[in-house]
Amino acid sequence: MNVFFNENGIGNVLLVQLTTDRPQAVITKSNDDVTLIYDESSESLIGFNLFHATDYVQVTGNGQVELTDKLVAEIQEALRKNNVDLKLDVDLSPKFVIGHVVTKEKHPNADKLSVCTVDIGDETVQIVCGAPNVDAGQKVVVAKVGAVMPSGMVIRDAELRGVASSGMICSAKELALPNASEAKGILVLEESAVAGEPFTH
Repeated sequence: MNVFFNENGIGNVLLVQLTTDRPQAVITKSNDDVTLIYDESSESLIGFNLFHATDYVQVTGNGQVELTDKLVAEIQEALRKNNVDLKLDVDLSPKFVIGHVVTKEKHPNADKLSVCTVDIGDETVQIVCGAPNVDAGQKVVVAKVGAVMPSGMVIRDAELRGVASSGMICSAKELALPNASEAKGILVLEESAVAGEPFTH
């Protein structure tokens, strides 16, 4: 689940994204201050908007809102008050973590892409990476599926040139780190970095 708030840009509305799926078309249903958003083709719930948000939740800022147990509880209570029968299932684990590139192989259908297996602590994922400097043995920063990049892009499960990719190995520039190099390439961390640990900067 991702939550966004921008009072100056769109008003006192909390935008809640329940899935990273991108539907072709949506349908909406309103319950008082809650508008539920469904994928038109599958009829599955993909998100909702909470109007008069600050009447229900303590939220400030502009952009993505950090999820906490307290905020999730406030949103759940807001749904109850608006007679919406929806139990929120929220993953509060870090979305930017340290990864260990276990293997790197050439992409079968693209000269400039590599297929990497990356240990991110609790699981090993396959990530297609276009960085010229990625290599096996490196410690890197991985944006997991569901992560929201500083640019606003949401990381989704994808297929790149016929190969599945779950997550993204990040550059310093993509992470909006201060003094990030303009040179193309991922951020390589010190060998002592521990796979699965949250990445903070």
